[in-house]
Amino acid sequence: MAMREIRVMPDPVLRTPCDEITVFDDGVRALVQDLLDTVDHEGRAGLAANQIGVNVRAFSWNVDAEVGYVLNPRIVELSDDIQDGDEGCLSVPGLWFQTKRAWYAKVEGVDLDGNPVVVDGTGLMARCLQHECDHLDGKLYLDRLDADVRKKAMRALRERL
Repeated sequence: MAMREIRVMPDPVLRTPCDEITVFDDGVRALVQDLLDTVDHEGRAGLAANQIGVNVRAFSWNVDAEVGYVLNPRIVELSDDIQDGDEGCLSVPGLWFQTKRAWYAKVEGVDLDGNPVVVDGTGLMARCLQHECDHLDGKLYLDRLDADVRKKAMRALRERL
C-alpha cells in the first residue's frame, strides 16, 4: 500500500478520541497495511491511526524487529512497577522527555477477521502499547509528564510551531 504522512501537533485529530471499528472491510484492511508500511522504518516504535488522519481505534508497532497491529485495543493490565525513560512521538517531532510508564502492559483487541488478539510486553513494548492507546484516546505523551517537565515541553513545542 503506502507510507502515509504523519499528522503533527497542533492537528486536532490528535486530540480527538477514536471510534471503535465495527465493520471489517477492504477499507480497514487498506488502513492496516498503511499502518504497517508507515511504522516499518528505523526509529519508529508505534503508529496510531489518528496519526495518519484516520479516527478509528487501530495501531501498529515496530519493536525489537517485530511489526504488528491491533484493532480496537484496550489496555487490560498494567504493572505497578514503573519505568521512567525518554519518550518521543512522531506527532511531536524532535522532542524527547522523561515519561513515567508501567514496566509491563497488556492490550486486548481484535485482528482483521474480528478474532481476539492479546499483545503484551515489558520495557519498550509496554511503553509503545501505552503510548499508542493514549493516542487513540486523544492524548499525547506530553499529557503524562510531570508538571515541571510538561511546562518545559510545551515551551519547546510552542517554539517549534
